[in-house]
Amino acid sequence: MPEKSSFRVFATCDIGGEALDRLRQRGYEVEVYPSPEPPPKKVILDKLRQGVDALITTLRDPIDAEVFEAGKPRLKVVAQYAVGFDNINRADANQYRIPFTHTPDVLTEATAEFAFFIMGALARKLWNSEKLVRENKWGSWHPYLPFLGDEVTGKTIAIIGTGRIGLAMMKKSTGFDMNILCYDPVYQNHDYIQAIQQIKDLRYERHLNPERTWIKYTSFEDAIRNADFVSVHVPLLREGEAKAPTYHLFNEFTLRMMKPSAYLVNTSRGPVIDEGALYKALKEKWIAGAALDVFEKEPLPADSPLRDPVLADRLRLFNHFASGATITRLSPDPNKGMAGRCVQAVIDVLEKNYGGDLTKVPNVVNKEAFGK
Repeated sequence: MPEKSSFRVFATCDIGGEALDRLRQRGYEVEVYPSPEPPPKKVILDKLRQGVDALITTLRDPIDAEVFEAGKPRLKVVAQYAVGFDNINRADANQYRIPFTHTPDVLTEATAEFAFFIMGALARKLWNSEKLVRENKWGSWHPYLPFLGDEVTGKTIAIIGTGRIGLAMMKKSTGFDMNILCYDPVYQNHDYIQAIQQIKDLRYERHLNPERTWIKYTSFEDAIRNADFVSVHVPLLREGEAKAPTYHLFNEFTLRMMKPSAYLVNTSRGPVIDEGALYKALKEKWIAGAALDVFEKEPLPADSPLRDPVLADRLRLFNHFASGATITRLSPDPNKGMAGRCVQAVIDVLEKNYGGDLTKVPNVVNKEAFGK
C-alpha cells in the first residue's frame, strides 16, 4: 500500500465515485475535472506540468506528444476509460515510453445487446409508432396502414468484425434464429463459429426452430450483398495503419452493394461510415435504414445532413450509448465495470504489480514499447 499522497491522479471526467474512491482509499490524491464537458487541452497540460503520476482519459481527450512532454518526468500511465483509443497517439506514447491502458471485455455484452436492440427498434419502426401515439395521430387500427416494420427473426445478418463484440452479437442473433454471415480480414474464430452452428443444429433438431439455420465466414462483398441486416464491429484503422483499413469502409460504392431492403447498424467507430454517402443512400433509398451510435464527429454537429427530417423515419441516432449501462460503466469491480478496470490499470502500473513488467500488466495497449 502506498503512503498517503504518494501518487497524484488527474481524471478528465468523473468515472464514478466508487471506483475513484478505491484510489483515495489507497492514499492517492485524486482530482477530477468537474464539468461534464471535456477539459480544454490547456487544462490537461497545466495539470501535467504541476506533476501527475496517472492521467485518466476518455475518447474526447487528444493525447499526443505535447501531453507526454508536459507530463515529464512524473507521468507514468495514461488510463483510458474506453475500449477504443483512437484519441491516443500510439507512436508518441511509445517514444516517451508511457504505457496507456484501456477497458476491454467488460463492455462486450452491453455493447452487443445495444446493437441488437437498436437493430430491432429500427426494423420494427418502434420510434415511428411511439411518435404516432405521442402526437395523437393514431387513428383506427388497420392491417398495414400507416406503416409496417420488418421482422428480425429468421433473417440474415452480416457481422462485420468478429472480435469480442462481434462474437457476442453472433450469440444474440442465434437466439432469434438468424442466419449469420461473418467477415473479418484479420481475426477469425472458427471454433466459436462451430459452437454456434452446433447450437443452431440443436435448436432445429429439438424443434425449437422449424428451419435449419447457419453461420459462416465469407467475403466482405458477399456479406453485405446478401444480408438483411449489417452490424459493424470493427476498430478504426486508417490507410497505412493496417492491410485492411476500415476508414470509410461503408462508402458510396459499398453502400450500393447492400439490398434496398437492408438495414445498417454501427456501434463501432463513426468514421467507419462515410456520412455523406450514407445520407445519400438513405435519401435515395439504396438501403432501408440505419441506426448509428457513433459519428464521424461527436457530438453530432447541428448542421449534419443526418439530422435532415426527411430521414427521420428510417434513421435512428444515439449518443454513443452502447456501453451506457450502470454496471458496465460504473462498477468498481474490474471484472464488471469500465470504471473498475480503468482504476485497476492505474494501480497495476503505479504500484508495479506483475513485478513491474509492463508487458505483463493486463490491458496495457502499447506493450511493444516495453519489450526486452
